[in-house]
Amino acid sequence: MVQSQAGDVDGYLAELPEARTPAVTRLRQLCRTELAGFTEVMAYGMPAYERDGVAEIAFASQKQYISFYLMRSDVRDAFATRLAGHDMGKGCLRFRNPATIDFDLIRDLLRATAANPGKIC
Repeated sequence: MVQSQAGDVDGYLAELPEARTPAVTRLRQLCRTELAGFTEVMAYGMPAYERDGVAEIAFASQKQYISFYLMRSDVRDAFATRLAGHDMGKGCLRFRNPATIDFDLIRDLLRATAANPGKIC
């Protein structure tokens, strides 16, 4: 997907290819459940979750994969063992197949993010 021009996350979801809608909707539901006190926004054309005006989590449907952005290096460091072996850039997990998304890992990353504020990379 090219950077979305959607004004809100519902609009973003409506633009998704049908095959990705269930996985991305589940990501959103996890974020909304686990990130109490965060604000759901659109930032840089993707859904993001802010605490005190700073995005700490985001996700996007890219051309070749679904990205989950974890912008907290302390959380990434704490989960280094579980993240090993995943396709990961500096701050994002990439899932080429929606069926392979480790939602248990995502949930645990969200819980760790929500537990305490931290420095954004």
